[in-house]
Amino acid sequence: MQKIIIATVITLFSVNLAFADAACDAKAAEKKLAGAAKNSFLKKCAAEAVAVPESAVTPCEAKAAEKKLAGAAKSSFMKKCEADSGSVVSAVSAPAAKAADAGAACDAKAAEKKLFGAAKNSFVKKCEADAAK
Repeated sequence: MQKIIIATVITLFSVNLAFADAACDAKAAEKKLAGAAKNSFLKKCAAEAVAVPESAVTPCEAKAAEKKLAGAAKSSFMKKCEADSGSVVSAVSAPAAKAADAGAACDAKAAEKKLFGAAKNSFVKKCEADAAK
């Protein structure tokens, strides 16, 4: 009986990995990744798929994924969303919150312009400096 249970668990785990691989491959293709970047992305994606079951995704995480937020924009959105829902008490001071909001807005603008790497960093830095004025 134990062998059947163990075999079933292993099979379910393998099926989960297969679906994760297919989803990760689709995401990598969407991002037009190749070579080492693709391999790194696939490895990270598969690890995340195994580590976080779908039932563990909070409503705020689902909203962030729906909006395709990442990095500082996602962090800022998550803090605000969780604070609004009452699940997390925000201990961020007003100036820090304003800076985080400006950073999130600048990251979102960079994403709209499809900027990456040094171009994105430069754009966000200038945008945040302009927002601070």
